[in-house]
Amino acid sequence: MKDKRTDAKTALQGLQDGALIMVGGFGSPGTPFTLLDAVLKHGARDLTLVKNDANEPGIGVSVLMEAGRTKRFIVSHMGLNSAVIELMNRGAIKVEFHPQGILAEKIRAGGAGLLGIVTDIGLGTILERDREIVEVGGRKGLFEPALRADVALIHAARSDTYGNVLFAGSARNFNPLMAMAADLVVVEAMEIVPVGRLDPNGIHLPGAFVDAVVQARTDQRYEVMEHHVG
Repeated sequence: MKDKRTDAKTALQGLQDGALIMVGGFGSPGTPFTLLDAVLKHGARDLTLVKNDANEPGIGVSVLMEAGRTKRFIVSHMGLNSAVIELMNRGAIKVEFHPQGILAEKIRAGGAGLLGIVTDIGLGTILERDREIVEVGGRKGLFEPALRADVALIHAARSDTYGNVLFAGSARNFNPLMAMAADLVVVEAMEIVPVGRLDPNGIHLPGAFVDAVVQARTDQRYEVMEHHVG
């Protein structure tokens, strides 16, 4: 099987200005810090980022937004990041909010080749202003277009050299969906092992969806931060 190991710079050398990048993770767990550092060093600008949350000031996707590399941010929660809120309030970035489940479904639809989803969530609210209202079986719903990306950046606990991947705990969340909805999928893994070392019944993301595997830095915090607990 193909050995997909490479370094982050090589994996992202084709990244273009204006690219749409999906970033996995739920807070710090699952955030691909090593790959985000590589995007910052790459220098690509006018990016659209998609992530469940905004991380916190000075880490993760926030670094790209604070550096002025992002023009649009699609997200479900960013209440822990005053820096990004300030950027939004003064119009430095455009922010598009979605309920977490709707965001996940839009990505899932993109990976499945669907045009979008229809939901009754948001009917009768201000969300109707920017959505197409459709009727299915006598019921009205809002049409939410599918979401696809140029690149997905994924953090994993373990990967083999072909890109079969295991996630840890809540770090799993959006990762499989994003990997299926992107043209280029780059995985950073805390541990990379030879093919055959992972239990095939426990694989969370098959290597067929992965283009490149990068060794994650081990000096960054991937765990749940103390102020998120209790």
